[in-house]
Amino acid sequence: MLRVLGKCAPEVRAAVWDQLSASDLRGLEEEWSWKAHGGQIEPAGGWRNWLILAGRGFGKTRTGAEWVLARARETPGTRIALIGGSLDEVAMIMIKGESGILACAQTGEKLAWRSTTGKLRFPGGAVATAYSGASPDRLRGPQHDFAWADEIAKWRYPDQTWDNLQMGLRLGNHARAIVTTTPKPIPLLGRLIADPETAVTGGRTFDNPHLPESFVAAMERTYAGSRLGRQELDGTLLGEAEGALWTRDVIEARRCAMPRREELARVVVGVDPPASEAGACGIVVCGLTGDGRGAVLADCSIAGARPEGWAARVAAAFAAWSADRVVAEVNNGGSMVETVLRTVAPGLPIRLVHASQGKAARAEPVAAAFETGRCLFAGCFPELEDELTALTPYGYVAGRSPDRADAMVWALTELVVNRPPGEPRVRGL
Repeated sequence: MLRVLGKCAPEVRAAVWDQLSASDLRGLEEEWSWKAHGGQIEPAGGWRNWLILAGRGFGKTRTGAEWVLARARETPGTRIALIGGSLDEVAMIMIKGESGILACAQTGEKLAWRSTTGKLRFPGGAVATAYSGASPDRLRGPQHDFAWADEIAKWRYPDQTWDNLQMGLRLGNHARAIVTTTPKPIPLLGRLIADPETAVTGGRTFDNPHLPESFVAAMERTYAGSRLGRQELDGTLLGEAEGALWTRDVIEARRCAMPRREELARVVVGVDPPASEAGACGIVVCGLTGDGRGAVLADCSIAGARPEGWAARVAAAFAAWSADRVVAEVNNGGSMVETVLRTVAPGLPIRLVHASQGKAARAEPVAAAFETGRCLFAGCFPELEDELTALTPYGYVAGRSPDRADAMVWALTELVVNRPPGEPRVRGL
Protein backbone atom coordinates (compact mmCIF):
# COMPACT_ATOMS: atom_id res chain seq x y z
CA MET A 1 0.00 0.00 0.00
CA LEU A 2 2.78 2.44 0.87
CA ARG A 3 4.40 1.87 -2.53
CA VAL A 4 1.11 2.84 -4.20
CA LEU A 5 0.64 5.88 -1.96
CA GLY A 6 4.16 7.00 -2.79
CA LYS A 7 3.10 7.53 -6.41
CA CYS A 8 0.03 9.60 -5.49
CA ALA A 9 -0.22 13.36 -5.19
CA PRO A 10 0.66 14.73 -1.71
CA GLU A 11 -2.93 15.74 -0.98
CA VAL A 12 -4.16 12.24 -1.85
CA ARG A 13 -1.58 10.64 0.43
CA ALA A 14 -2.52 12.98 3.27
CA ALA A 15 -6.25 12.26 2.86
CA VAL A 16 -5.73 8.48 2.91
CA TRP A 17 -3.30 8.70 5.82
CA ASP A 18 -5.77 10.69 7.94
CA GLN A 19 -8.42 8.01 7.53
CA LEU A 20 -6.26 5.19 8.87
CA SER A 21 -6.71 3.97 12.40
CA ALA A 22 -3.82 3.64 14.86
CA SER A 23 -3.75 -0.12 14.35
CA ASP A 24 -3.70 0.34 10.55
CA LEU A 25 -0.81 2.76 10.83
CA ARG A 26 1.06 0.37 13.10
CA GLY A 27 0.43 -2.47 10.66
CA LEU A 28 1.83 -0.43 7.80
CA GLU A 29 4.86 0.54 9.84
CA GLU A 30 5.56 -3.11 10.65
CA GLU A 31 5.02 -4.34 7.08
CA TRP A 32 8.35 -5.60 5.72
CA SER A 33 7.59 -5.67 2.00
CA TRP A 34 7.82 -1.90 1.49
CA LYS A 35 11.02 -1.56 3.53
CA ALA A 36 13.05 -4.25 1.76
CA HIS A 37 15.67 -2.94 -0.67
CA GLY A 38 17.40 -4.52 -3.64
CA GLY A 39 18.70 -7.97 -2.79
CA GLN A 40 16.36 -8.26 0.23
CA ILE A 41 13.33 -8.81 -2.01
CA GLU A 42 12.37 -12.48 -2.37
CA PRO A 43 13.01 -13.70 -5.94
CA ALA A 44 10.18 -14.98 -8.09
CA GLY A 45 10.16 -18.50 -9.45
CA GLY A 46 10.38 -22.05 -8.18
CA TRP A 47 13.76 -21.89 -6.49
CA ARG A 48 14.65 -24.28 -3.68
CA ASN A 49 17.44 -22.21 -2.13
CA TRP A 50 17.68 -18.43 -1.95
CA LEU A 51 21.28 -17.30 -1.45
CA ILE A 52 21.82 -13.74 -0.22
CA LEU A 53 25.50 -13.01 -0.79
CA ALA A 54 26.16 -9.55 0.63
CA GLY A 55 28.44 -7.33 2.67
CA ARG A 56 28.22 -6.73 6.40
CA GLY A 57 25.43 -4.40 7.42
CA PHE A 58 23.53 -5.02 4.17
CA GLY A 59 20.53 -6.35 6.10
CA LYS A 60 20.96 -10.10 5.65
CA THR A 61 19.86 -10.98 9.18
CA ARG A 62 16.74 -8.82 8.95
CA THR A 63 15.84 -10.46 5.65
CA GLY A 64 16.26 -13.96 7.06
CA ALA A 65 14.20 -13.14 10.14
CA GLU A 66 11.37 -11.59 8.13
CA TRP A 67 11.33 -14.52 5.71
CA VAL A 68 11.05 -17.03 8.57
CA LEU A 69 8.23 -15.03 10.18
CA ALA A 70 6.35 -14.88 6.88
CA ARG A 71 6.60 -18.66 6.46
CA ALA A 72 5.39 -19.23 10.03
CA ARG A 73 2.39 -16.91 9.51
CA GLU A 74 1.27 -18.41 6.21
CA THR A 75 1.82 -22.07 7.15
CA PRO A 76 0.49 -22.90 10.65
CA GLY A 77 2.24 -25.87 12.19
CA THR A 78 5.22 -25.64 9.86
CA ARG A 79 8.65 -26.89 10.98
CA ILE A 80 11.65 -24.66 10.41
CA ALA A 81 15.39 -25.26 10.87
CA LEU A 82 17.61 -22.39 12.06
CA ILE A 83 21.30 -23.14 11.45
CA GLY A 84 24.21 -20.92 12.47
CA GLY A 85 27.90 -21.25 13.22
CA SER A 86 27.02 -22.36 16.76
CA LEU A 87 23.92 -22.70 18.94
CA ASP A 88 24.93 -19.49 20.72
CA GLU A 89 25.03 -17.62 17.40
CA VAL A 90 21.59 -18.94 16.49
CA ALA A 91 20.21 -17.67 19.80
CA MET A 92 22.06 -14.35 20.04
CA ILE A 93 21.92 -13.28 16.38
CA MET A 94 19.17 -15.11 14.50
CA ILE A 95 16.60 -15.21 17.30
CA LYS A 96 17.39 -12.54 19.93
CA GLY A 97 19.57 -10.14 17.91
CA GLU A 98 18.69 -6.55 17.05
CA SER A 99 17.48 -7.72 13.63
CA GLY A 100 16.53 -11.22 14.74
CA ILE A 101 13.19 -13.00 14.69
CA LEU A 102 11.95 -11.74 18.07
CA ALA A 103 12.79 -8.11 17.22
CA CYS A 104 11.01 -8.37 13.84
CA ALA A 105 7.82 -9.94 15.22
CA GLN A 106 4.76 -7.73 14.82
CA THR A 107 2.80 -6.22 17.69
CA GLY A 108 0.66 -8.90 19.30
CA GLU A 109 2.72 -11.81 18.00
CA LYS A 110 3.80 -13.80 21.03
CA LEU A 111 6.77 -16.01 20.29
CA ALA A 112 8.28 -18.29 22.90
CA TRP A 113 11.98 -19.13 22.85
CA ARG A 114 13.28 -21.93 25.08
CA SER A 115 17.05 -22.16 25.10
CA THR A 116 16.93 -25.43 27.05
CA THR A 117 15.16 -27.18 24.19
CA GLY A 118 16.50 -25.01 21.36
CA LYS A 119 12.97 -24.40 20.08
CA LEU A 120 11.15 -21.22 19.07
CA ARG A 121 7.35 -21.45 18.97
CA PHE A 122 5.16 -19.15 16.87
CA PRO A 123 1.51 -18.13 17.53
CA GLY A 124 0.11 -20.27 14.69
CA GLY A 125 1.79 -23.42 15.93
CA ALA A 126 4.93 -23.29 13.78
CA VAL A 127 8.12 -24.45 15.51
CA ALA A 128 11.71 -23.50 14.64
CA THR A 129 14.61 -25.60 15.95
CA ALA A 130 18.18 -24.36 16.43
CA TYR A 131 21.08 -26.31 14.92
CA SER A 132 24.83 -25.74 14.78
CA GLY A 133 27.13 -25.94 11.76
CA ALA A 134 29.60 -27.62 14.11
CA SER A 135 27.24 -30.59 14.71
CA PRO A 136 26.03 -31.84 11.32
CA ASP A 137 24.74 -35.17 12.66
CA ARG A 138 22.00 -33.39 14.61
CA LEU A 139 20.34 -32.75 11.25
CA ARG A 140 20.21 -36.46 10.46
CA GLY A 141 16.63 -37.56 10.85
CA PRO A 142 14.67 -34.32 11.51
CA GLN A 143 12.41 -33.15 8.67
CA HIS A 144 11.56 -29.54 7.89
CA ASP A 145 9.40 -27.43 5.61
CA PHE A 146 11.76 -24.46 5.62
CA ALA A 147 15.25 -23.50 6.78
CA TRP A 148 17.31 -20.41 7.42
CA ALA A 149 21.08 -20.98 7.15
CA ASP A 150 23.16 -18.04 8.38
CA GLU A 151 26.85 -17.33 7.64
CA ILE A 152 27.60 -20.74 6.17
CA ALA A 153 31.20 -19.69 5.58
CA LYS A 154 31.66 -19.77 9.38
CA TRP A 155 30.31 -23.29 9.85
CA ARG A 156 32.88 -25.79 11.06
CA TYR A 157 31.50 -28.52 8.78
CA PRO A 158 29.69 -26.63 6.01
CA ASP A 159 29.31 -29.40 3.44
CA GLN A 160 28.19 -32.12 5.86
CA THR A 161 25.78 -29.80 7.65
CA TRP A 162 24.28 -28.52 4.41
CA ASP A 163 23.86 -31.99 2.91
CA ASN A 164 22.11 -33.30 6.03
CA LEU A 165 19.83 -30.25 6.02
CA GLN A 166 18.92 -30.71 2.36
CA MET A 167 18.10 -34.38 2.84
CA GLY A 168 15.66 -33.49 5.60
CA LEU A 169 14.12 -30.52 3.81
CA ARG A 170 11.24 -32.57 2.46
CA LEU A 171 8.03 -31.60 4.23
CA GLY A 172 5.26 -29.95 2.21
CA ASN A 173 5.16 -29.32 -1.51
CA HIS A 174 7.45 -26.29 -1.55
CA ALA A 175 10.28 -26.94 0.90
CA ARG A 176 12.80 -24.10 0.65
CA ALA A 177 15.79 -22.57 2.41
CA ILE A 178 17.18 -19.05 2.68
CA VAL A 179 20.96 -18.66 3.06
CA THR A 180 22.37 -15.37 4.36
CA THR A 181 26.14 -14.99 4.31
CA THR A 182 29.11 -12.77 3.69
CA PRO A 183 31.10 -14.44 0.89
CA LYS A 184 34.21 -16.47 1.48
CA PRO A 185 35.83 -18.82 -1.05
CA ILE A 186 34.57 -22.13 0.32
CA PRO A 187 33.47 -25.04 -1.91
CA LEU A 188 29.89 -25.00 -0.58
CA LEU A 189 29.30 -21.48 -1.89
CA GLY A 190 30.52 -22.55 -5.30
CA ARG A 191 28.13 -25.51 -5.24
CA LEU A 192 25.20 -23.32 -4.28
CA ILE A 193 25.85 -20.69 -6.91
CA ALA A 194 26.18 -23.37 -9.61
CA ASP A 195 22.95 -25.13 -8.57
CA PRO A 196 20.15 -24.28 -11.06
CA GLU A 197 17.65 -24.37 -8.17
CA THR A 198 19.46 -21.55 -6.34
CA ALA A 199 18.33 -17.94 -6.69
CA VAL A 200 21.12 -15.48 -5.85
CA THR A 201 20.67 -11.89 -4.69
CA GLY A 202 22.77 -9.55 -2.59
CA GLY A 203 24.68 -6.32 -2.62
CA ARG A 204 27.05 -4.03 -0.82
CA THR A 205 27.12 -2.78 2.75
CA PHE A 206 26.50 0.71 1.39
CA ASP A 207 23.20 -0.36 -0.22
CA ASN A 208 21.61 -0.17 3.23
CA PRO A 209 20.21 3.39 3.50
CA HIS A 210 19.83 3.13 7.29
CA LEU A 211 23.55 2.90 8.13
CA PRO A 212 25.09 5.95 9.86
CA GLU A 213 26.94 8.24 7.45
CA SER A 214 29.97 8.27 9.74
CA PHE A 215 30.22 4.46 9.56
CA VAL A 216 29.89 4.44 5.77
CA ALA A 217 32.59 7.12 5.43
CA ALA A 218 34.95 5.27 7.78
CA MET A 219 34.52 1.95 5.96
CA GLU A 220 35.09 3.50 2.55
CA ARG A 221 38.13 5.42 3.76
CA THR A 222 39.74 2.40 5.43
CA TYR A 223 38.80 -0.59 3.29
CA ALA A 224 37.69 0.60 -0.17
CA GLY A 225 39.25 -1.60 -2.87
CA SER A 226 41.09 -3.90 -0.47
CA ARG A 227 40.55 -7.65 -0.36
CA LEU A 228 38.81 -7.34 3.01
CA GLY A 229 36.63 -4.51 1.79
CA ARG A 230 35.62 -6.29 -1.40
CA GLN A 231 34.68 -9.42 0.54
CA GLU A 232 33.16 -8.02 3.74
CA LEU A 233 31.65 -4.76 2.41
CA ASP A 234 31.01 -5.31 -1.30
CA GLY A 235 29.87 -8.91 -0.85
CA THR A 236 32.19 -10.10 -3.62
CA LEU A 237 33.19 -13.75 -3.70
CA LEU A 238 36.95 -13.58 -4.14
CA GLY A 239 38.12 -16.89 -5.49
CA GLU A 240 41.11 -17.87 -7.57
CA ALA A 241 41.71 -20.42 -10.29
CA GLU A 242 43.22 -23.74 -9.33
CA GLY A 243 46.97 -23.39 -9.74
CA ALA A 244 46.71 -19.62 -10.29
CA LEU A 245 50.03 -17.84 -10.91
CA TRP A 246 48.94 -15.18 -8.41
CA THR A 247 47.04 -16.18 -5.28
CA ARG A 248 45.06 -13.77 -3.12
CA ASP A 249 47.43 -14.45 -0.23
CA VAL A 250 50.50 -13.51 -2.28
CA ILE A 251 48.81 -10.36 -3.53
CA GLU A 252 47.92 -9.29 0.02
CA ALA A 253 51.44 -10.04 1.22
CA ARG A 254 52.92 -7.75 -1.45
CA ARG A 255 51.03 -4.55 -0.62
CA CYS A 256 53.20 -1.50 -0.07
CA ALA A 257 52.82 2.24 0.37
CA MET A 258 52.77 4.42 -2.74
CA PRO A 259 56.34 5.62 -3.39
CA ARG A 260 57.07 9.23 -4.33
CA ARG A 261 58.15 9.79 -7.92
CA GLU A 262 61.60 10.94 -6.84
CA GLU A 263 62.07 7.58 -5.09
CA LEU A 264 61.69 5.68 -8.36
CA ALA A 265 64.58 4.96 -10.72
CA ARG A 266 62.27 4.40 -13.70
CA VAL A 267 58.56 4.46 -14.53
CA VAL A 268 57.09 2.52 -17.45
CA VAL A 269 53.57 2.45 -18.89
CA GLY A 270 52.65 -1.04 -20.10
CA VAL A 271 50.07 -1.21 -22.90
CA ASP A 272 48.12 -4.19 -24.23
CA PRO A 273 46.06 -2.73 -27.13
CA PRO A 274 42.57 -4.13 -27.81
CA ALA A 275 41.99 -6.49 -30.71
CA SER A 276 38.86 -4.49 -31.61
CA GLU A 277 37.11 -1.26 -30.58
CA ALA A 278 34.78 -3.30 -28.38
CA GLY A 279 37.69 -4.71 -26.40
CA ALA A 280 39.63 -3.29 -23.47
CA CYS A 281 43.02 -1.65 -23.66
CA GLY A 282 45.24 -2.65 -20.75
CA ILE A 283 47.20 0.36 -19.47
CA VAL A 284 49.20 -0.24 -16.28
CA VAL A 285 51.85 2.05 -14.80
CA CYS A 286 54.77 0.42 -12.96
CA GLY A 287 57.90 1.79 -11.35
CA LEU A 288 61.34 0.58 -10.25
CA THR A 289 62.18 1.43 -6.65
CA GLY A 290 65.59 2.50 -5.42
CA ASP A 291 66.28 -1.00 -4.09
CA GLY A 292 65.52 -2.64 -7.43
CA ARG A 293 61.95 -3.84 -6.88
CA GLY A 294 59.07 -3.35 -9.28
CA ALA A 295 55.87 -1.69 -8.06
CA VAL A 296 52.44 -1.50 -9.69
CA LEU A 297 51.45 2.17 -9.40
CA ALA A 298 48.21 2.62 -11.36
CA ASP A 299 45.69 0.79 -13.53
CA CYS A 300 44.47 3.21 -16.20
CA SER A 301 42.90 0.59 -18.48
CA ILE A 302 39.94 1.59 -20.64
CA ALA A 303 37.24 -0.44 -22.42
CA GLY A 304 35.26 0.29 -25.57
CA ALA A 305 37.39 3.22 -26.72
CA ARG A 306 38.40 4.09 -30.26
CA PRO A 307 42.16 4.00 -30.97
CA GLU A 308 42.59 7.72 -30.38
CA GLY A 309 40.72 7.34 -27.09
CA TRP A 310 42.98 4.68 -25.58
CA ALA A 311 46.07 6.36 -27.03
CA ALA A 312 45.08 9.59 -25.25
CA ARG A 313 44.70 7.61 -22.01
CA VAL A 314 48.22 6.20 -22.47
CA ALA A 315 49.63 9.68 -23.05
CA ALA A 316 47.81 11.02 -19.98
CA ALA A 317 49.19 8.22 -17.79
CA PHE A 318 52.69 8.86 -19.15
CA ALA A 319 52.44 12.55 -18.27
CA ALA A 320 50.78 12.05 -14.88
CA TRP A 321 53.58 9.76 -13.68
CA SER A 322 56.47 11.52 -15.46
CA ALA A 323 57.18 8.15 -17.04
CA ASP A 324 60.35 7.21 -18.92
CA ARG A 325 58.92 4.89 -21.54
CA VAL A 326 55.82 3.25 -22.99
CA VAL A 327 56.07 -0.49 -23.66
CA ALA A 328 53.32 -1.59 -26.06
CA GLU A 329 52.52 -4.97 -27.56
CA VAL A 330 52.03 -4.88 -31.33
CA ASN A 331 50.80 -8.40 -32.10
CA ASN A 332 47.17 -7.32 -32.50
CA GLY A 333 47.54 -3.89 -34.10
CA GLY A 334 50.91 -4.09 -35.85
CA SER A 335 52.26 -0.71 -36.99
CA MET A 336 48.88 0.88 -36.21
CA VAL A 337 49.72 0.82 -32.50
CA GLU A 338 52.80 3.00 -32.92
CA THR A 339 51.08 5.24 -35.46
CA VAL A 340 48.10 6.04 -33.26
CA LEU A 341 50.28 6.64 -30.20
CA ARG A 342 52.60 9.00 -32.08
CA THR A 343 49.66 10.80 -33.65
CA VAL A 344 48.24 11.59 -30.22
CA ALA A 345 51.63 12.25 -28.52
CA PRO A 346 54.41 12.72 -31.13
CA GLY A 347 57.30 12.78 -28.65
CA LEU A 348 56.29 9.68 -26.72
CA PRO A 349 59.25 7.30 -26.16
CA ILE A 350 57.85 3.93 -27.21
CA ARG A 351 59.25 0.41 -27.16
CA LEU A 352 57.28 -2.03 -29.28
CA VAL A 353 57.27 -5.65 -28.12
CA HIS A 354 56.14 -8.79 -29.91
CA ALA A 355 54.58 -11.70 -28.04
CA SER A 356 56.51 -14.80 -29.06
CA GLN A 357 55.05 -16.74 -26.10
CA GLY A 358 51.55 -17.15 -24.72
CA LYS A 359 50.27 -14.85 -21.98
CA ALA A 360 50.79 -17.43 -19.23
CA ALA A 361 54.39 -18.16 -20.26
CA ARG A 362 55.19 -14.43 -20.31
CA ALA A 363 53.55 -13.98 -16.92
CA GLU A 364 55.37 -16.76 -15.04
CA PRO A 365 58.68 -14.90 -14.45
CA VAL A 366 56.73 -11.86 -13.20
CA ALA A 367 54.61 -14.04 -10.92
CA ALA A 368 57.82 -15.55 -9.53
CA ALA A 369 59.12 -12.03 -8.86
CA PHE A 370 56.00 -11.31 -6.78
CA GLU A 371 56.40 -14.57 -4.86
CA THR A 372 59.98 -13.68 -3.92
CA GLY A 373 59.15 -10.09 -3.01
CA ARG A 374 60.87 -8.47 -6.01
CA CYS A 375 57.57 -6.96 -7.18
CA LEU A 376 54.88 -5.17 -5.16
CA PHE A 377 51.43 -3.59 -5.39
CA ALA A 378 51.41 0.06 -4.31
CA GLY A 379 47.71 0.02 -3.44
CA CYS A 380 44.64 -2.02 -4.40
CA PHE A 381 43.73 -2.82 -8.00
CA PRO A 382 40.56 -4.97 -7.89
CA GLU A 383 40.01 -5.58 -11.61
CA LEU A 384 43.68 -6.25 -12.27
CA GLU A 385 43.88 -8.61 -9.28
CA ASP A 386 40.84 -10.55 -10.50
CA GLU A 387 42.58 -11.13 -13.82
CA LEU A 388 45.84 -12.19 -12.17
CA THR A 389 44.10 -14.80 -9.99
CA ALA A 390 42.43 -16.29 -13.08
CA LEU A 391 45.73 -16.75 -14.93
CA THR A 392 47.25 -20.24 -14.67
CA PRO A 393 50.28 -21.91 -16.28
CA TYR A 394 47.82 -23.41 -18.77
CA GLY A 395 46.04 -20.21 -19.75
CA TYR A 396 43.41 -17.73 -18.63
CA VAL A 397 40.25 -19.30 -17.20
CA ALA A 398 37.90 -16.29 -17.00
CA GLY A 399 36.87 -16.45 -20.65
CA ARG A 400 38.03 -13.02 -21.84
CA SER A 401 41.45 -11.58 -22.49
CA PRO A 402 43.44 -10.50 -19.40
CA ASP A 403 44.35 -7.10 -20.87
CA ARG A 404 45.25 -5.46 -17.55
CA ALA A 405 47.38 -8.41 -16.48
CA ASP A 406 49.17 -8.47 -19.83
CA ALA A 407 49.94 -4.74 -19.67
CA MET A 408 51.34 -5.15 -16.15
CA VAL A 409 53.46 -8.10 -17.27
CA TRP A 410 54.96 -6.09 -20.14
CA ALA A 411 55.84 -3.19 -17.82
CA LEU A 412 57.40 -5.35 -15.09
CA THR A 413 59.24 -7.49 -17.62
CA GLU A 414 60.89 -4.28 -18.85
CA LEU A 415 61.66 -3.04 -15.34
CA VAL A 416 62.53 -6.21 -13.40
CA VAL A 417 62.77 -9.40 -15.46
CA ASN A 418 64.93 -7.93 -18.24
CA ARG A 419 66.82 -5.41 -16.10
CA PRO A 420 70.58 -5.61 -16.58
CA PRO A 421 72.64 -6.62 -13.53
CA GLY A 422 73.56 -3.84 -11.14
CA GLU A 423 71.70 -1.54 -8.82
CA PRO A 424 69.28 0.99 -10.31
CA ARG A 425 69.95 4.66 -9.79
CA VAL A 426 67.20 6.97 -8.61
CA ARG A 427 67.10 10.06 -10.80
CA GLY A 428 68.93 13.01 -9.29
CA LEU A 429 70.90 10.90 -6.78
